[in-house]
Amino acid sequence: MQVERQVGRIVCGGMVLCSLAMILLGVWPALAQTGITDRTASPEKSGAQDKKETKSADATTTKLRIVVTGNDKPVSNASVYVKYNEPGGLFHREKLAEMNFKTNLDGSVKVPEIPRGKILIQVIAKGWHTYGKWYEVETESETIQIKLEPPPRWY
Repeated sequence: MQVERQVGRIVCGGMVLCSLAMILLGVWPALAQTGITDRTASPEKSGAQDKKETKSADATTTKLRIVVTGNDKPVSNASVYVKYNEPGGLFHREKLAEMNFKTNLDGSVKVPEIPRGKILIQVIAKGWHTYGKWYEVETESETIQIKLEPPPRWY
């Protein structure tokens, strides 16, 4: 009888230790995100939850379209650099992420989804003055018009 009690205490203690280890290592949040713990949910509910998650992810990102012109004409083959702060997580600092693009014949660039907030847009084109400016982006999709100026004249 005492042996059975000791075995029961050891098993119960082991289960408690495993549960604590899983909580400390963050396994429960990972299981909750994948939906493994909720086996009773119907497919309709999980589909609705997926739609809510994509809407919340879209609420923090934006799609940009950048149009580069000079003397009211599109500037093709211009280098466009888009820089923005990328969140680093709990213990990591934010870092400046960068994307590089080239304008098409229409002088435009479609930028994939980036986080909302402050972004730096720099444009370099042969025969034009270099451009750079910080923008505050807060909408779901936005078109930014950039007008390049001719370079200063050298004597």
